[in-house]
Amino acid sequence: MVKSREVLPQPKSKFINVQCPDCGSEQVIFSRASTVVKCNVCGKTLVKPTGGKAIITAKRSRQQVLR
Repeated sequence: MVKSREVLPQPKSKFINVQCPDCGSEQVIFSRASTVVKCNVCGKTLVKPTGGKAIITAKRSRQQVLR
């Protein structure tokens, strides 16, 4: 009997490395953040929450999935 392979769903959200445009420090954020994320060094707002995906105001240094 041949077993059919079911595809597992992939998550739509991920962790992203972003770089602060003012001071240049890097921070790991969640793509669907539910709170405002500010830079740890200078206090500039990096992420603004919405109903789904967050609005990223900083530039992405590397987009990667951290496990």
